[in-house]
Amino acid sequence: MQIYMVGGAVRDALLGLPVQDKDWVVVGATPEQLVARGFVAVGKDFPVFLHPQTREEYALARTERKTARGYRGFVVHAEPDVTLEEDLARRDLTINSIAAPARAASAEAIFEPDFEALIDPYGGQRDLQHKVLRHVTEAFREDPVRILRLARFAARFPDFSVAPETGLLMQHMVEDGEVDALVPERVWQELARGLMTSRPSRLFEVLRDCGALQKLLPEVARLWGVPQRAEYHPEVDTGIHLMMVLDMAAQLDTSLAVRFACLCHDLGKGTTPVDMLPRHIGHEERSARLLKGLCQRLRVPTDCRELADVVAREHGNIHRSAEFNAAAVVRLLERCDALRKPQRFAEVLLACECDARGRLGLEQSPYPQRPRLLQALAAAQSVATNVIADQAQANGKTGPQIGELIHQARVTAVSQQAGFGAEPPVQP
Repeated sequence: MQIYMVGGAVRDALLGLPVQDKDWVVVGATPEQLVARGFVAVGKDFPVFLHPQTREEYALARTERKTARGYRGFVVHAEPDVTLEEDLARRDLTINSIAAPARAASAEAIFEPDFEALIDPYGGQRDLQHKVLRHVTEAFREDPVRILRLARFAARFPDFSVAPETGLLMQHMVEDGEVDALVPERVWQELARGLMTSRPSRLFEVLRDCGALQKLLPEVARLWGVPQRAEYHPEVDTGIHLMMVLDMAAQLDTSLAVRFACLCHDLGKGTTPVDMLPRHIGHEERSARLLKGLCQRLRVPTDCRELADVVAREHGNIHRSAEFNAAAVVRLLERCDALRKPQRFAEVLLACECDARGRLGLEQSPYPQRPRLLQALAAAQSVATNVIADQAQANGKTGPQIGELIHQARVTAVSQQAGFGAEPPVQP
């Protein structure tokens, strides 16, 4: 029995990056032998075991044979006669197909890799040196998830290029309908991980180049070629602007929910009638409708969906909020449910800042709307609603009347404490 560290752990170690999850492959062993050593079987589709002390995953070396469309259509062969080279051949990218032989470093059989004796039959070290994302073998085409994974790696390692032959292979996979078999949960999983990288724009650029974006996220794909409003640098179309917004969200180290909201806030611009270009009148409501369908299709988590919906509907009003009077600001806060969910509202404002700064020449510009609206929210929250309600009830007021009194008190507080005027040039 021989044990090797494989995959991302070896790749990241060679790149000088922190190693998060260690994956191991076991050659020349049976499940019974691992169980006898105290390993715990956890794999459903193929033999995977947890180390009794470290709880790291140890998988038996295996080969796979394609039997149907999609990423589940495989028959797995995991027997002692499967070689390490055969196991590495089924992996996605050469940079993930490097193995480091391991030895027991303690009496508890805790293993340590030997990076001085790497096994690299497919040129992974060469591609790491030249910063190239390249598929290992033609087996890449058998699993459409690999298109998403490669795009995610491109976003994580933005200085890596995609090998031309790999890009062409992905195009053929899309044309053959392989991505049509992807299940929503897996698409969302890879999309979410890609959004959280240092350059999320590259995820979408790679998917767009091979044609997968049109299949998986047609609402996003439609944004390229759509002109921006004249005051927003018309030479940069909406798709390019979106990529700048996503990278600004990464630069500001925002949460997944904020980045997803940035991705979806302008979806409606892709369906703007010609006679409304480039003004995009009403794109906020169109964006919210398209967002709903996208979230249902990909089964997007509730927190991401709800934040994106608020941003899609209200980002224009938030951008223009400096023109609002106190009454208009309080109505904006109420529509955003900011008084009940102040943390979510703070993230809504952060997404709007990413949108405003995701434009040529404005990357370093301040976004005063965010601190002003947070100040307005604090002022509105300072109103003692329980005192107002008690006094109103004592005077015989009903529920709607009490609500109006609280609303007016908040308007007064915002006007006095946050500096928003009493008379509106704009009443959203």
